[in-house]
Amino acid sequence: MQREHLYAVNKLDYARGERPKVDCILCSVIEKDPQVDNLEVHRTEHFVVSVNLYPYNPGHLMIVPHRHIEWPHELTDTEVLAMHHLQNHVIKVTQSVYPASGFNLGYNLGPNGGGSIKHLHLHLVPRFKNEQGFMATVCGTQIMVEDPHVMVDKFRAAFATFKS
Repeated sequence: MQREHLYAVNKLDYARGERPKVDCILCSVIEKDPQVDNLEVHRTEHFVVSVNLYPYNPGHLMIVPHRHIEWPHELTDTEVLAMHHLQNHVIKVTQSVYPASGFNLGYNLGPNGGGSIKHLHLHLVPRFKNEQGFMATVCGTQIMVEDPHVMVDKFRAAFATFKS
């Protein structure tokens, strides 16, 4: 018997719309609000790097501007350059932690672009050789083999020691 839907247990509450009662989840991450999971692994003058609570793959990170903005064109020229440098640094750090052979980088902008959070954030998703399994093929889902909180410990250590 094939089920119509499979759910990642840790994302079921999120899928049901149950979220912390905060104005903006990413602003709360930046402010280290105790109502949200602290998955921050690195912080710069303009950005926070955080593990995604519901990762697409092990090592899935997000770069989040400190300022609450929704679109890339709202970034200042200084922030654009800083984000580019940070993005490159994050890729190198991720490759020091995981055997990624590729990456997907991108924004989900607006409700029709898949954006569920109205605060700009850049996804950095490591891709691995032979990662496509039968669950993705048959059920259109993935099984995560690593808890996001474990990723936080690995990344915090890597960012603390990695030289760009």
